[in-house]
Amino acid sequence: MSDIVKIFDTTLRDGEQSPGASMNTAEKLRLAMQLEKLGVDIIEAGFPAASEGDFEAVSQIAAKLKHSEVAGLARANKQDIDSAWGAIKLAAKPRIHTFIATSDIHMEYKLRMTREQVLAEAKAAVAYAKTFTDNVEFSAEDGSRSDRDFLCKVFETAIAAGATTVNLPDTVGYAIPSEFAELVRYVVQHTPNIHQAVLSVHCHNDLGLATANTLAALMAGARQAEVTINGIGERAGNTSLEEVVMALHTRANYLPLSTHIRTEHIYPSSRLVSMITGIMVQPNKAVVGANAFAHEAGIHQDGMLKNPMTYEIMRPETIGLSATQMVLGKHSGRHALREHLKNLGYDLSDDELQIVFTKFKALADKKKQVMDEDLEAIITEGVLRTAETFVLEYLHVSAGTTVLPMASVQLSINGRSVKDAGYGNGPIDAAYNTIAKLTGAESELLRFSISALTGGTDAQGEVTVRLRENGLVALGRGSDPDIITASALAYINGLNRLEYLKTHPVDKAQGSL
Repeated sequence: MSDIVKIFDTTLRDGEQSPGASMNTAEKLRLAMQLEKLGVDIIEAGFPAASEGDFEAVSQIAAKLKHSEVAGLARANKQDIDSAWGAIKLAAKPRIHTFIATSDIHMEYKLRMTREQVLAEAKAAVAYAKTFTDNVEFSAEDGSRSDRDFLCKVFETAIAAGATTVNLPDTVGYAIPSEFAELVRYVVQHTPNIHQAVLSVHCHNDLGLATANTLAALMAGARQAEVTINGIGERAGNTSLEEVVMALHTRANYLPLSTHIRTEHIYPSSRLVSMITGIMVQPNKAVVGANAFAHEAGIHQDGMLKNPMTYEIMRPETIGLSATQMVLGKHSGRHALREHLKNLGYDLSDDELQIVFTKFKALADKKKQVMDEDLEAIITEGVLRTAETFVLEYLHVSAGTTVLPMASVQLSINGRSVKDAGYGNGPIDAAYNTIAKLTGAESELLRFSISALTGGTDAQGEVTVRLRENGLVALGRGSDPDIITASALAYINGLNRLEYLKTHPVDKAQGSL
């Protein structure tokens, strides 16, 4: 059995199903290119049948990537499979990924099908997908709660029909590591033709065990791990790519398996996902959290100074973090900026670099030093921001202990300037009330959070908001040395994302692995 584990990244599909994490086509394409640079074997680019926007995004990704396999998800029916193939057919290495549920509870209440009917549907779907490409993956949704012998029968049928990968998902995050490993071993031992396909696992994190379950499955014989950057995904999320990869990398003495991942691109990939989706990485997140390589306790610091291995089992450079930083300021030139951004993982076009350089110079006039976090915020604002219906042109607020807070706002709405003023309980509330009046927004503010990107009183403030309107949820982010301006930019960014979602609806019935 091979000791190479294939990494199947589904950030663009399952990860995007995180509430408010929808991405536009340009954002998906940029992330896909970063995943290929990271060394991901298979990139699940989306669910082409879900919407026209998803089909277009998958098509562009398929045409652009040269090395990674590009997978399109499809339910076990001809229409979905036709849509998936239509989107990925130009890929250098296309893969159709089709699925159907196999647990008794799903078959009875969701599918309303018998076991015999599910077997027939699985066989027909794989056989039909096989007419387009030899690279076909079949998934047994809710596999961890399926009858073991029936699961083996489904896999045997799918492989006989032409599946080259069969996937065992822990769809609802119900499994325990020892139990899941035992199930994988049972499948390997009781599926007669399992040697003709790669066995994959896809775990969710509802009990916080996604990474542990995935590693246990790999040790039991699985050779493909389905993961997302930062572990994003539905509910509690998916197995985290960085955790699985670095566990294999760090504990090679116990886990004698390897991947094709270029680990030095892990941290830049994590930051890019966070910037695009607006989902912040918790500080104590394993591998990529802000505190993952931070040491405050005196005894720890003393040990670190004597030998870093006393309290660090991984070197920060391994995941793309550098202990040394190039200081950028108002005298730095375009070439220095381009090289520094490349080191951070951003290979910008000349037009994109010009946008960033202009904003960088403006910020450098306000700050003595521009930090990496500042640059990433500039890239978010200038390059990665979603197509904008609403653009802030002017903001003025007045507030104080003896003044009723008021905001004057001028926006560009589809290229037309409008302005108004309004009051609120504070300057941010006044700004939001005025922006809502100008845009006609009826969204509900679910969350509002502020953080400083760097240290110092001149640090850029970053604001994250979550908005909900008519069942749609969108995240907005904004950054500026002025926290009120950052708040306005975040709100407007969220409104723009809601506008995007209104015209690019996501099929909520698409299911989940």
